[in-house]
Amino acid sequence: MFSAIYSRVMRWAVHPYAPRYLAGMSFAESSFFPIPPDMMLAPMALANPSKAWRYAGITTIASVIGGLFGYLIGHFLFELIEPMLHQAGYWSKYQEVRGWFAEWGFWAVFLAGFSPVPYKVFTIAAGVTGMPPLAFALASLISRGGRFYLVSALMVWGGARMERTLRLYIDRIGWVTVALAIIAYLVLNGTDV
Repeated sequence: MFSAIYSRVMRWAVHPYAPRYLAGMSFAESSFFPIPPDMMLAPMALANPSKAWRYAGITTIASVIGGLFGYLIGHFLFELIEPMLHQAGYWSKYQEVRGWFAEWGFWAVFLAGFSPVPYKVFTIAAGVTGMPPLAFALASLISRGGRFYLVSALMVWGGARMERTLRLYIDRIGWVTVALAIIAYLVLNGTDV
């Protein structure tokens, strides 16, 4: 199953419109979309290493702009999205992130770029708490850029060897990831594993 998905993603990665889709996904993920752009950036950088840094730049800029959109949502529309945070299971993470903002401000956003907590939670919380927009944008640019350039660097460094290894082990990696996601969900929702 995962082998077929991997092959399809690698074909999409070289599609002429792939950079546009990457930008759209990066923007959306920072404010409302659940899938991280790394899922598209990594195969694109792997399929076309000569453009890996360009792809990382596209991802970074679109993610920061999307983060500013998330900031505006938090600042002006929080009452409308609060029920969605509850329904999506993000409420406890949102509360935790608000506490981080109260304590660390800029550094909370900086660390968010590498955190497993969905980035949209940070962008919305930054808007709700009224973090200075320039500090928010700067922290986002540094942290998200660091993350996406690191992903691209790993793909360029691994090159054809990494692609062969991924192709060989993608089914195992996929099922382990599914199992870890289920365990994480159960743990985060207070279920005994």
